[in-house]
Amino acid sequence: MSIFNQTIYDWYSSKKRELPWRNTPDAYKIWISEIMLQQTRVAQTELYFNRFIATLPTVFALAKANEDTVLKLWQGLGYYTRARNLHATARIIVEKYNGVFPNDYHEILKLPGIGHYTAAAIASIAFNQSYAAVDGNVYRALSRYFGISTPIDCEMGKKEFQQLASAILAKNNPGLHNQAMMEFGALQCVPKSPDCSNCPLNSSCDAKKNNLVNNLPVKSKITKTVNRYFYYYIIACGDFFLLQKRTEKDIWKNLYQFPMIETDHEISDSEIIATEIPWLAGCTYNIKNVSDTKKHQLTHQTIFARFISIETNKLPLHGSDFFKVHKKDIFTFAVPRLLESVIKNIGNT
Repeated sequence: MSIFNQTIYDWYSSKKRELPWRNTPDAYKIWISEIMLQQTRVAQTELYFNRFIATLPTVFALAKANEDTVLKLWQGLGYYTRARNLHATARIIVEKYNGVFPNDYHEILKLPGIGHYTAAAIASIAFNQSYAAVDGNVYRALSRYFGISTPIDCEMGKKEFQQLASAILAKNNPGLHNQAMMEFGALQCVPKSPDCSNCPLNSSCDAKKNNLVNNLPVKSKITKTVNRYFYYYIIACGDFFLLQKRTEKDIWKNLYQFPMIETDHEISDSEIIATEIPWLAGCTYNIKNVSDTKKHQLTHQTIFARFISIETNKLPLHGSDFFKVHKKDIFTFAVPRLLESVIKNIGNT
């Protein structure tokens, strides 16, 4: 065993966090945690994981659940495609594998929403198979320690890091190795201002020796952020409100929202008030309030949202995607995080 590996394992033994999906051979729980951990902080994941497992403790329970239940449990985690893929995968496991999670890396890789990293993590942690899991934490630790400047977001870089990770993988305990590597990157070799002076690898780290810690890892692509402008109409008639389901191939698919208009630019208060509201034709209504702009940041999109509160004499139901909901039941629908505080205020009035 290399000094690098042994140092990482020793560090992991004393520094690792106690998490509910660790020290379990249950592939279902490991799978759920790995999907949740994609793009989500561990502290937040832990809360959602415990609630999810308490409600849907087995792959059979997840497969039988309706999609709205799954999305509601996922509400606030974002990247809702992950939840829809979880649901689809659970049904495949029940139908094709009789409810037994496949124990072969290549079979795991075929499941919806599972890429090479997730398949390697599940195969190694749950089934002790020798596949190196390379996530952002591992990229960072390897690029700094070995001084690799190949961009991690190009095919050449991905291949180079995967080969290196596989070469140093402990074949006798790949699950421990992968977890130790990921935890080291998450807690010790952090993206910004890592505590190199207290790192057990500082004497042999290439980036530390050459003052390149802040330059590694390298990314070659810069993704442009798109601005979008959402105008939500909170249409109320007494204690009932109008909702609709997002069904387009877009963010937040199959989540619920208030009727909404999107524009390609910001519009003024006077324009909002003067805009003809297509759903209220034939209704008597009063615009009570137009909110300030609320900024909501996604990975590659910035949403600028405003909320127009309206009282009407009746709730229009033009179009099959509209339905009315009593305010006491409005909590039961899965909504984007952007709408959570608005929903909460309605439910508490």
